[in-house]
Amino acid sequence: MKRDMDLVRDILLNLEDAPFRSSWVELNLHKYASEEVSYHIMLLAQAGLIEAINLSSSGGMSWKAKWLTWEGHEFLEASRDQSRWEKAKSLIKQKGGGIVFSVLKDLLTKLVGQAVLGT
Repeated sequence: MKRDMDLVRDILLNLEDAPFRSSWVELNLHKYASEEVSYHIMLLAQAGLIEAINLSSSGGMSWKAKWLTWEGHEFLEASRDQSRWEKAKSLIKQKGGGIVFSVLKDLLTKLVGQAVLGT
């Protein structure tokens, strides 16, 4: 399964909007297949952007998101603005590469800095 950075961002936005719970959060991501969402929740947990719980069984993969970590909040703040998000993705694609998370995060952070400093 391919990593989908738009789904990553959607998961983070949904988690931020959800009330805090000690258990998992049911996300409102109906345009994606449940297996795809589960896979991306696992990836986000591995990357340290969210806390999640693994409910997988022999019946299939089932990861549930719990809450954002500090790093998750940081990435979400940098990617929140839709035009900045699209610009960062476009700049990376123009250079002929796939979207590497660390490069995307650095680029978004630089774009935020430019917006704040007006440069």
